[in-house]
Amino acid sequence: MIGNPFPTPPAEGDATEIAPGVLWMRLPLPMTLDHVNVYALDDGDGWTIVDTGFDSKRGRAIWQVLRARPLAGRPVRRVIGTHHHPDHIGLAGWLMAQDGAEFMISRTAWLMARMLVLDVQEKPSEQALTFWRRAGMPTDILAARAKERPFNFADVVHPFPPGFTRLSDGQQLAFGGRRWRVVMGHGHAPCHATFWSLDDDLVIGGDQLLPSISPNLGVYPTEPDADPVSEWLESCQKMSDLAEARHLVLPGHKLPFTGLPTRLRQLIENHYSALDRLDKALTKGARTAVGCFDILFKRQIGQGELGLALVEAVAHINYLRHKGLIQQVGETDGAVLWGA
Repeated sequence: MIGNPFPTPPAEGDATEIAPGVLWMRLPLPMTLDHVNVYALDDGDGWTIVDTGFDSKRGRAIWQVLRARPLAGRPVRRVIGTHHHPDHIGLAGWLMAQDGAEFMISRTAWLMARMLVLDVQEKPSEQALTFWRRAGMPTDILAARAKERPFNFADVVHPFPPGFTRLSDGQQLAFGGRRWRVVMGHGHAPCHATFWSLDDDLVIGGDQLLPSISPNLGVYPTEPDADPVSEWLESCQKMSDLAEARHLVLPGHKLPFTGLPTRLRQLIENHYSALDRLDKALTKGARTAVGCFDILFKRQIGQGELGLALVEAVAHINYLRHKGLIQQVGETDGAVLWGA
């Protein structure tokens, strides 16, 4: 049974105390998933912040209010990034600059973030265009995107100072008056850190442990043969061995929740169900990755969702391909056709 003991999210610029010394706050995002959860944990002489939101004028202004009111003007001593995605580390560098805070994140996540912030592109690379074409992106959308400036991390991520403190799987650390075990997940993002309290029932889940929605599992032009679905399923099984009904999960999006063992079973079963549908569909006839949208998502995908849907469809294709269940059976207009 999944429960939501805190059914009302905090208002902008405000915080909800969900455990002694643990504040839940929200930052807005300019997309369909319109928020990211961030947390402040009381360290006595200051705060540990987990995740940050995008770097924007509005985001910085909200943080100024949060620092003055719920955080009572006390300094930020430590910023933790659960993973490298910009809605989670966009303002880490800015918060570090305010108080000289330490930045803690996995090495892989830090390297990914640093690379992507420095890799500013004015137009899509040839590799990206080839990747989209082979996945079956419609030719009119592909032609339009070839002329557009792509999304750049640097647009929404504040520059980082060069140093960081590494988080490692199995490590124990202390913040917020608690001891925590670091458990790394993979699939949504490489070396995504989750934190399991050794002193009470709290689990900080980031995007690895979400209620009601499943995080995007995507393959990108930088690593077109990746298999994030396998990594995700392995991580969910690993965390299932740790999960207990008593746990209160603090997720990166949506509401804090209980019932983690049930939720992990749902996350695993949902992907196996999607893979089974896809395998059966490709046995009946060849499709491109984009041509699999109706099988995987069971709904219409709009242009605003096309990018995330495409990379997730390729991820599920790659899983079946690596298992030897499907193979390339042809091409149409430069797009790969996949079949049994």
